[in-house]
Amino acid sequence: MTERPQQLAMVGGPRAVPPGTAAPRWPVITRDDEEAVARVLASGRLTATAEGEEEVPGLEREWAAYTGTAHCAAVGSGTAALQLALAALGVGPGDEVVVPSLSMNATALAVLQQGARPVFADVDPETYTMDPEAVRAVAGPRTKALLPVHLHGLPADMDALRAVADGLGAAVVEDAAQSHGASYRGRRTGALGTVGCFSLHPSKNLPSCGEGGLLTTDDPELYERVLRLRQFGEDPRPRHTRSYVSHTPGWNHRIGPVEAAFARGQLTRLDAYGRRRTPGILAFLDRLAALPGLRVPVVPEGSAHVWHILRFRLDPEALGLAHGDAAALRRALHRALRAEGVPVSRYQEAPLPAHPAFAPYVPAGADFPVAHAVLTDSLCLQRRQLDPDSGPVLAAYADGFEKVWRNLDLIRRMVRSASPAGRERQGAGVA
Repeated sequence: MTERPQQLAMVGGPRAVPPGTAAPRWPVITRDDEEAVARVLASGRLTATAEGEEEVPGLEREWAAYTGTAHCAAVGSGTAALQLALAALGVGPGDEVVVPSLSMNATALAVLQQGARPVFADVDPETYTMDPEAVRAVAGPRTKALLPVHLHGLPADMDALRAVADGLGAAVVEDAAQSHGASYRGRRTGALGTVGCFSLHPSKNLPSCGEGGLLTTDDPELYERVLRLRQFGEDPRPRHTRSYVSHTPGWNHRIGPVEAAFARGQLTRLDAYGRRRTPGILAFLDRLAALPGLRVPVVPEGSAHVWHILRFRLDPEALGLAHGDAAALRRALHRALRAEGVPVSRYQEAPLPAHPAFAPYVPAGADFPVAHAVLTDSLCLQRRQLDPDSGPVLAAYADGFEKVWRNLDLIRRMVRSASPAGRERQGAGVA
């Protein structure tokens, strides 16, 4: 006799992830991190411009060495890094910058902040990074830069994108905010374009204890411009006393020594944490890959993923549903999985071209079918996998997925009652 599946938690059954299961930690804060912050407080050097301050330049030297680049400027946020990179490249009114249709809003906002026009290109359906062919279709004589995003910790197809940029005479600005430690054909992100931009937010693989960012480049003149723009357009060369003379327009985009000291400590453990977390993530993905209608992340040959976010796509037709049921299926699984204690989320609700802030820059009739489809039919796991000891919790999450998949009959009924496609079938008398 076939054993009946265990009742789902959302209809009264026990949770697959037991209540009280310890939530994975991130960031992992050690005694060394606490001592690094205390060291700054004890020094009294609480700003990057304090005489004798060494945490910010120390972080810059160490990150440049880690990425294999000649120069690094530490800044106030990942968004500030993007803005400074574009400004240092001379991007401004009349220029266009090609950005992916699927990214965090800061990617395109940095372009608008320079008075330039964001031009959106669709993404690859498997990697979710900017599709080089889509870039070719929308780039033109006004294209000043390409701004690929290494989304979720996976490098974009940089060889193809660099070839497009070279043909246009355009720069390549890497949005590497989610890809600390990722590599492409043996080189780390941040060293793959004209300039690389990272975030040090506490949610990132390389966290700080507040906001922060890093900008990398091999171009000494570009680096010099970034330093000038970072601090009110002042002369960045060391001097005994600060002049407070602005030679160009600039910003206050400096990072603080406390954030820099914390990030320096985290950097010493970045690769070790990656090695510890990866086996648990791969075991988790292996279990989910066996579930019908569920597509786990892929890693192209030659790339190293750092698993900042895990995105799972759903195939309604593989589950006996209609293509038009994708949104209803996502909602049903979101409800069922969270009830089991699996903290999935949608993460983003709309492609960048659909944001009201960017709609004026989208040509009439422009379509981004892949980005729309990805956001319609996928769910994400964020932060929980970053704890290097999260393997047991990820195994419990896999239990939750498997339990929900054993109850797919109920999920199908939920979908068919909720989706327009399902209601049409019911109205036609189709089971």
